[in-house]
Amino acid sequence: MRTHGYYFLIKVQFSSDTQIYGFCRPADSADLCEIVSVCVDKVSAWMASKRLQLNHTKTEVLWCTSSHRQHQIPSGPVRIGTTDVQPVSSICDLGVYIDADTSMRTHITAVVTACFMALRQIRSVRRSLSRHTLLTLVRALIVGKVDYCSSVLTGILGQLQDRLQSVLNAAARLIFSARWSERITPLLRELYW
Repeated sequence: MRTHGYYFLIKVQFSSDTQIYGFCRPADSADLCEIVSVCVDKVSAWMASKRLQLNHTKTEVLWCTSSHRQHQIPSGPVRIGTTDVQPVSSICDLGVYIDADTSMRTHITAVVTACFMALRQIRSVRRSLSRHTLLTLVRALIVGKVDYCSSVLTGILGQLQDRLQSVLNAAARLIFSARWSERITPLLRELYW
């Protein structure tokens, strides 16, 4: 039998990011908030004993569940130390944005935006670059961004996959100085993309 509920992610900021995860049924969300608050208090006390300080202002709380259950997510703040932290719709963890509905929309939007910005910059200096240098830049600045943590994108919507593919298509056209009307598949095959 499959249990439906919420995943709870709290990101606590100090010298390095620390996350606390939890899972509960919708009816038990208040209990989970209390358990997490007590846990963070203990972490904060331990840190204080080591002359470290928890930065409550950089602490983020994210409730995750399916898009069908988003309306059931608690909207009230979670007590973290002496601060009430309002839940957010997405969190950035190691360069990957995690959405409350686990759709990865925010992450893909950030990747596509950064890649197209880099492509515009590369295009402006393209004529002064050798083909090898151009290919190296595109692999480092574009393909590297698209590939980074790509395993978390397993099962995303086709529309979001198409947005990532549009980045690779634009990069291939830039490398080969191809027009938008030319077929992209042979260019991608030549690049092994």
